[in-house]
Amino acid sequence: MKAGFWVAPEGAEDAMTVMPIGGDLLEEAPGRRKLSLLATGRAEDLILACPRVSKILPEIVAALETQDENAAGRLFDLTEFSADEILLIEDVIGEGEVAGVVSLPDGVGAQIQESVMAGLWRVRFTDTQGKLFADYLEVSSLPEIARRAALVNCQPLDAGEPPAGAMNVMPLLAEIAGRSAAHKTGEPTHTITFSLLPMSPEDMSHLQQCLGAGSVRLISKGYGSCRILSTGTMNVWSVQFFNAMDEIILDTLEIGDAPAAARAAEEDFRDSAKRLREIEEAYFA
Repeated sequence: MKAGFWVAPEGAEDAMTVMPIGGDLLEEAPGRRKLSLLATGRAEDLILACPRVSKILPEIVAALETQDENAAGRLFDLTEFSADEILLIEDVIGEGEVAGVVSLPDGVGAQIQESVMAGLWRVRFTDTQGKLFADYLEVSSLPEIARRAALVNCQPLDAGEPPAGAMNVMPLLAEIAGRSAAHKTGEPTHTITFSLLPMSPEDMSHLQQCLGAGSVRLISKGYGSCRILSTGTMNVWSVQFFNAMDEIILDTLEIGDAPAAARAAEEDFRDSAKRLREIEEAYFA
């Protein structure tokens, strides 16, 4: 087994299907950054042509000023916005450090992208043909769809029979099962660090099989590079930190709410409110 929890066994051509953090959505292409539209001569005419954007920005600021870390998110629907309105919104909010994909039943997918204002997210839903059918901004610590999807289709943890060559996987599974079942929202997260445990390849393979694959995949670039995946066991997340060479430097399981590496904190909302208000007052007031 290669280093890391969600990776393919030696000799396998591809990583496990739960591991890839999904192509263009989560990887920044070279030369992607460009001059802000607001810094060009076109901005004034576009702002005048998009009154709905001017109206929605103060509402988002107000939401950021009062949002609580554990409160339900507040949504701002963009589905019926024109191409120019979306272009202007995208230029204002930018793209932040956390992005992800969520797999939903019946082939529906959700793409989530944090803006440069932490705690303000863009959420887009596509059908089985890849057609966009819902698009909104959400003020929350993590979009509600990611929280909910991490809990759907979860199965009780069945440790099964110990595999040949097992060392510590069976007592570890018993610990995970107990903590997963006992966790209550808002309680502290329990972290299991694999580098501190003697685990054989057979242990890791059996652990993967028992926990199962989840439906939420996130990446955060604010902590170096951190990849976060839900598992098929309730409240259990794989959280891996990578260095600049894309080598795993910390490999953990977190048992609890969505990992902190992906969530916005209360101070983030207030800082983001201040930043967005400055943009709104400078260009839209």
